[in-house]
Order: sequence, then structure tokens, then C-alpha cells
Amino acid sequence: MSKLSTGSKIIDSLLDGGLEPGIITTLFGPASSGKSNIAMLAAINAAEQGKKVLFIDTEGSFSAERIKQLNKNYETLLKNIVIANPTNFAEQKNYFKKLMDAANHEKAGLIIVDSIVMLYRLQKAEEDISTTNQELASQLAILSEVARKKQIPVLVTNQVYADFKKDSSSKGNSFRMVGGDLLKYWSKCIVKLEALDVGVRRASIYKHRSLPEGKFVHFEIKEQGLEEAQEPKQEKKGFRLF
Repeated sequence: MSKLSTGSKIIDSLLDGGLEPGIITTLFGPASSGKSNIAMLAAINAAEQGKKVLFIDTEGSFSAERIKQLNKNYETLLKNIVIANPTNFAEQKNYFKKLMDAANHEKAGLIIVDSIVMLYRLQKAEEDISTTNQELASQLAILSEVARKKQIPVLVTNQVYADFKKDSSSKGNSFRMVGGDLLKYWSKCIVKLEALDVGVRRASIYKHRSLPEGKFVHFEIKEQGLEEAQEPKQEKKGFRLF
């Protein structure tokens, strides 16, 4: 089946056409690297095509004002975007239990989770880690099942953490993806996002079934969306993202 555009020509060029149906695509990176902007652009594009979008917003990052900036026809588009706002991991768990029914009922053409680990991280601090990890794995399995059975794309955003111990002998600090092996296993496409100097971001292929790892593009976030950018001569120092 044909890929679904992310709503950004730059990101589409990186992904050789856009989001692939039937799989989970994960965007991961630090704050302000562009994850939520790409998620909203993808939601707008699907809604413009008359597709229903299930948008699970755990961070409160979905902004009607931002949608209005990105598309003048926002009032019509928002009718095709069904938003869920879980405020804790238990609520997130309940939403995922109903996800297949919701996808069938709404005839969903795209599912977005922004982000999959926000409430997971809070829960992990309060509960047994193995239990919380099992629940995250269960939610990712549900997403994968819905994607495959409905043959629709699933877009997930993910956070990073600084791993000081494993990088103590090298310059800078290593950033790693939260939920590491779980997200790597269930995601067939992973895109790494980095915030460089002077407002430039880099998106690169971290994992893909057919595209080369390390392929990248540079972009800037503007009021109207993403614009192609040149790589800055000097990148921000102090942190490296793995």
C-alpha cells in the first residue's frame, strides 16, 4: 500500500515517501527537536485527505493554535482528529485497551501517540520496573496489531535520557532512547531528531527495513511548517545523541 505523507516534503524525502502502513514509526529526540510538530503535520495531512486520526496526547502538546498556524482550514480538519488526553499511566493503559475498537469505529487512517513514554516514566518511578515495562510492551504490541490488521501507519514519539555512566570516558554525554529495546523491537522505522545550533534540526534514519541508516536531512521549524535548512558550520557542543 502507498505511504502516507507526513505533511512535510523534507521528512517525506527522508522516509522515501512518508509513513509506511502496517508498522510503527518512532520519532525520538530531546525537547524542542521537532517531534510534536511533525506529529501535528502528519495529523493535518491525514485529516485533509478525509482520514480519521486517533491522537493520544500524553504531554498536552497538541495545540489548536498551532494547527491554525499550519492550516487555515483548521476547523474542518479538527473534526477528523479524535484526541485522547490521558493524565496518568493507568488512563493510558485503558485507552490502549479500547484502541482496536476505536480504530474500527472511527475507521482510523492514522494513529499518533505523543509521547508513548511520558506517563510511563512517571509510573516507573512509583512502581515495580518490570511490571511497568510489561505494560509498555503490551501497549506497543496493541499498536503493532492495529497497524497490521488495519494496514494503517502508527506514528509514535519518544523521549531521551542522558546516560552519564556509559559515556563517562568520552567527551560529551550520551543520550539514549527511553524504553530502549522495547521501542527498537516494535518499531520497524525509527527516526532520530537532534536540535543543532541556530534553530536547525537534523532528522536521520536510526532504523529502517529498506533505507540506509544514517541518511539525514536538516530543517527549521517555521510558523507555516518545516523548511529545509543547511547544516550549521558549528554544531552545539556538549551532547551526543545515540
